[in-house]
Amino acid sequence: MGIKEDAEEVLKRHDFSGDVDPVPALPKASVLIPLMVKDGVLHALMTLRSMQMRTSAGEVCFPGGKMELGDRDEVHTALREAEEEIGLPPDLVQVVSRLVPITSKFGLLVTPVVGFIPETFTPCPNPAEVSEVFTVPLDLFLSQKNHVNPHGAMRHSFTYIDPSTGTEHRIWGLTAMFAIMAAVLALGRKTEFDLGLDSVDLPRALRQRLRKTMSKL
Repeated sequence: MGIKEDAEEVLKRHDFSGDVDPVPALPKASVLIPLMVKDGVLHALMTLRSMQMRTSAGEVCFPGGKMELGDRDEVHTALREAEEEIGLPPDLVQVVSRLVPITSKFGLLVTPVVGFIPETFTPCPNPAEVSEVFTVPLDLFLSQKNHVNPHGAMRHSFTYIDPSTGTEHRIWGLTAMFAIMAAVLALGRKTEFDLGLDSVDLPRALRQRLRKTMSKL
């Protein structure tokens, strides 16, 4: 099998089954982690939030947002937000997995949805929400070289210089953790740095963390 097929198989195997029941009162959100194969290497598509945004302006993130009343589930939320933010048609996304949700600093239960998109996709960013769209090699999120300013579990940070523009991006917080999750599973490798969690069985470690977090709510 190829790199895409190998990643699909593992990601599907670790699809979040919902064995940790979310707290009903906790507001939900979703992000889409769009993966693509470029020059034989897995990449993740990421965005830079517009400075016009009320929260997290100018930060790197995955397309996503809060679940709305008409959304059927977390996947629908992620696909809707991706279309609104970068013009990604839902039918271009091959959804393969929902990973373990993580609670954000804003009190949201955020579910990462992983899907493959064509390398030929051309983003059409909504300038009110997104100022830049770029791709990052997924193995960056396993590398010690690019890993900076660690503060323990869930507080990892990476630097990435976009070769097409020379722009340096800082990828941190929940976005960095979601990228690490996708990289560990899709590439089948551990991080070169201390993750602060069991990267041998990361989904299990995150489920345990979620249970612990929810027990305090």
